[in-house]
Amino acid sequence: MRHVRIRTASEEDLPALVAALGQRAYFVAQLTRQRAGRGVLLVAWHAFTPVGDVYLRLEAAEEQELRDRLPGVPLLAHLEVAGEHRGRRIGTQLVEAAEGRLRDLGHARVALGVDLDNDRARSLYRRLGYREWAHPPVSTIREIYHPDGRLERAPDECEILVKDLREAQAR
Repeated sequence: MRHVRIRTASEEDLPALVAALGQRAYFVAQLTRQRAGRGVLLVAWHAFTPVGDVYLRLEAAEEQELRDRLPGVPLLAHLEVAGEHRGRRIGTQLVEAAEGRLRDLGHARVALGVDLDNDRARSLYRRLGYREWAHPPVSTIREIYHPDGRLERAPDECEILVKDLREAQAR
């Protein structure tokens, strides 16, 4: 599926996002952060249906190691593609759109965390030019948004990958 349109989500998109991807509490939280200027929620659309999303976190990371070692570096978070649309380059298109947006905003680097056991995501990010940082995995908190609206915060370990957006643009 190469015919997707990627754009910044708006409040009016909430019903379609929830119908297609669930996670009402997650989307409400990201739209609230976006409204406050703390990030950008990008959504991939096929016709009038959301098929994936990624959140660009522009505010400081929660993890002290990231704030210390990557000050001011935005984070890509919560890249997802609906199950029936996976394997069609939509995740790649979302990441590339996010990187373009970050370049437009003047950012030179971007970082993200990958669960230690998520080989599929790690492979995608490496193919897109992300590299492991020179430090151990970081203890993070995973936010799990349940269908009933409950938010669960669980400890997690993530490998941090970083990409220099200037190098990517020069290619």
